Amino acid sequence: MSADRRNGLLFVAGMAAVMWVVEVVNSLDSYRLDAAGGIVPRAGSGLDGLVFAPFLHAGWGHLLGNTVPFLMLGAVVALSGLARVALVTAIVAVVGGAGVWLLGPANTVHIGASGVVFGYAGYLVARGFFSRSPLHLAVGAAVAVIWGGTLLWDLIPRDGISWQGHLFGALAGILAARLLSPRPAERRPAAPQDPLVALLR
Repeated sequence: MSADRRNGLLFVAGMAAVMWVVEVVNSLDSYRLDAAGGIVPRAGSGLDGLVFAPFLHAGWGHLLGNTVPFLMLGAVVALSGLARVALVTAIVAVVGGAGVWLLGPANTVHIGASGVVFGYAGYLVARGFFSRSPLHLAVGAAVAVIWGGTLLWDLIPRDGISWQGHLFGALAGILAARLLSPRPAERRPAAPQDPLVALLR
């Protein structure tokens, strides 16, 4: 495995580790960090949540439910390297979080990594349509088959679930796929390289 892929995987694992450390601190502090670091729509202080909200959770069950898909989908994105997974994560967190901040219901607090999870899923599903890579299309189809039912269910508006975070996270992931896909002028023959590397890029 190349150092770039290994660093990408470590980036995803490191983010998950921070979530668990934060959960320990948060649980010992009666979860007061949630209100302080979550996304609060249209509140000036709520903008901090664009950075902090993905690391905050409403309990151990919430965290565990997000950790598994975060690691699995994040690892797939990370196979394209550290820069790619970092950029996708940043775009999803900022754009998806901004969508929640702008259009989420007033007097609510949005926390959790599920917006990033939906962003990863949206990115992986949409990437093949922009890159035209057979492998990317196959990975996107696999993500849709394995996670599609769960993802669609979590987009249904209901109390106690930040479906807005899920929706805007997914849309931000699609945007990331578009922004990070090579432009037609950039799709020119390159020097021979490992076929797997060529497909993953």
